Amino acid sequence: MRSIDAPAAAQGRLLARLALAFVLGSLVALVTLGGRGGLLIVVIGVACLIVTAAGTWWVLSRHGAVRVAGTLLALAAPVAVLVLYTRASLWPAALTAVAFLEAAALCARSALRVIQGPQGMRAVASPALRYPVLIMNPKSGGGKVGRFGLMEKAEALGARVVLLDTSARTDIGTIARRAVADGADLLGVAGGDGSQALVAAVAAEHNLPFLVICAGTRNHFAMDLGLDRDAPDRCLDALSDGEELLVDLGTVDGRPFVNTVSFGVYAQIVQRPEYRDAKAGATLDALPDLLHGYSGHPLNARTATARLEAQQALLISNNPYAAPQPAALVGRRPRLDLGTLGVVGIHVSNAAQAAQVALRGSRAPGLSILTSPRVTVDSDTDLIAVAVDGEALQLPTPVTCDIHPGALRVLVPRNRPGTPTAAPPLDWPELLKLALGRPRSAPTASDYSDG
Repeated sequence: MRSIDAPAAAQGRLLARLALAFVLGSLVALVTLGGRGGLLIVVIGVACLIVTAAGTWWVLSRHGAVRVAGTLLALAAPVAVLVLYTRASLWPAALTAVAFLEAAALCARSALRVIQGPQGMRAVASPALRYPVLIMNPKSGGGKVGRFGLMEKAEALGARVVLLDTSARTDIGTIARRAVADGADLLGVAGGDGSQALVAAVAAEHNLPFLVICAGTRNHFAMDLGLDRDAPDRCLDALSDGEELLVDLGTVDGRPFVNTVSFGVYAQIVQRPEYRDAKAGATLDALPDLLHGYSGHPLNARTATARLEAQQALLISNNPYAAPQPAALVGRRPRLDLGTLGVVGIHVSNAAQAAQVALRGSRAPGLSILTSPRVTVDSDTDLIAVAVDGEALQLPTPVTCDIHPGALRVLVPRNRPGTPTAAPPLDWPELLKLALGRPRSAPTASDYSDG
């Protein structure tokens, strides 16, 4: 653990006390402005969250009329709350209480961020490049390579570009190894996360720097590196003004991944032929059969310190997501160099459990959040569906995921506008200790790798 310096401790303590003061202010607002209706405001608000969570669960887990009813319920609950608050003249008290709570949350996160210490990955100078080789998929991301002139701009910066022949099946790993044999001192890819992982593994194997060009559809890896996904050509700035980040690389049964390995519900959806053409529609159509009673094979996972039984879905990530939730796929990883896998397991079979996840987040009994350097996933079947960085696979059980700390040298531009500064999760017991002058020491990277 890293000790916290006195100025940071003082600032954190002040912010923590402000946060608690704002919480008290919200209670005072409920009592003074709401009178005897103050308790009613809280009851109605909690009921709204429960009803909305139940409606959302029916949307995800049912077809037909029940799904329509769930949609109406999820939309009507907030409207009903506003009507009730207005008719009972409670909205001024409710609005004031909410404003105080928002201010409390802002101060609380600021306080925890202060004692959390510096975030982000340490960059080092990049050596001069003589023969960088970039592999580009012209169809990736709807044709971003051509739309942003990536090939021409890369060649103008002295890189050799290998344009993939999309009319035939190509082994991008073989192309990368051939480039290394020809003398490449940097490998890079303009494509999606699956392509990034395959070439990254070759770069790691030969201890070469690796350049990420976010020309795919989502590019979560690029996002967590702080790259601008709306301007993939800016990734090429690294060739003329770059620095290196030493990041971890994950493997699942020896296959590399840079983001996530998914088992269960999401992995089965990705296997469907219609998923590639209509992701949202295919997901919504498949979820009821997968979640309601769960038609797939239950999953068991063994980590360094725990065992998860009968999970509906498992998400194994190359480093943990900040404040992970069931929708972690849309979250962010503030660091990629902690040397540990993030593990999110979920088992939700009814609306009540879904409501608990919505209300209690990571503390809900249906949600398990762990970290571990290795995760082994097993099931009662010989083959299970797996999505590796969004790519559909079938792997024999058991399946083992590992992390390889500092295996990858990633070359990035010095100016990265999207560098993540994720706020820490709200930890009110820790905040109370901080306000009383008894904070724990701030964690270091090694504290995350013990499982």
